[in-house]
Amino acid sequence: MTEPGQVTDPYWNHNVHHHPAVLAAVPDGCGRALDAGCGDGLLTRKLAARAASVTGVDRSPEMIKLARAHAHVPGSVTYLETDYLADGSLPEGAYDFVSAVAVVHHAPFEEAVTRLARLTAPGGRLVIVGMAANRTVLDWVISACGLPASRLHARRHGGKRGPAGMPMEDAHMSWAEIRQAVHRLLPGCEFRRTLLWRYVLVWDKPREDGL
Repeated sequence: MTEPGQVTDPYWNHNVHHHPAVLAAVPDGCGRALDAGCGDGLLTRKLAARAASVTGVDRSPEMIKLARAHAHVPGSVTYLETDYLADGSLPEGAYDFVSAVAVVHHAPFEEAVTRLARLTAPGGRLVIVGMAANRTVLDWVISACGLPASRLHARRHGGKRGPAGMPMEDAHMSWAEIRQAVHRLLPGCEFRRTLLWRYVLVWDKPREDGL
């Protein structure tokens, strides 16, 4: 049964699979949230149930058109066709929660992570779901372990689908390179690798008083 305000998934893929992890990380009483690289707005609409207001941004005109055309866009959601990296109108330090799912590998990694951290308010939380490239034997073994789970989930959800025209990009940094970089850029962050070829990073930005 779908609860009031709950958004159902019209399709399934590896990114949608990780939406519950993102939603579980939204702090209680969240005010403003930002979904960077929102695509067709599926996660953005889900975040509306957890935050007072949500802004979804994407540089793809096609994706923003899909997001705005959805039949049920909550009143607390705003979609902007813009690049979160380049748009100076997005206020830094203003968002209590920032999410970026399969986004940061589309840009220079350090620049992307640094910008997302700056957009996060002091005391706020940043969640990144990202991709990495296999470079070692262990990387390939772990990835192979995810194949049965991926096929099972795809079968259960009617196949791997998504909106046509979604921008795609291969990851180039290795798992080890990303792990080292995020711990340098976001001290104290939590980083875990999942079976379905993603990592989930959660970082709480220190408050201005250092607490």
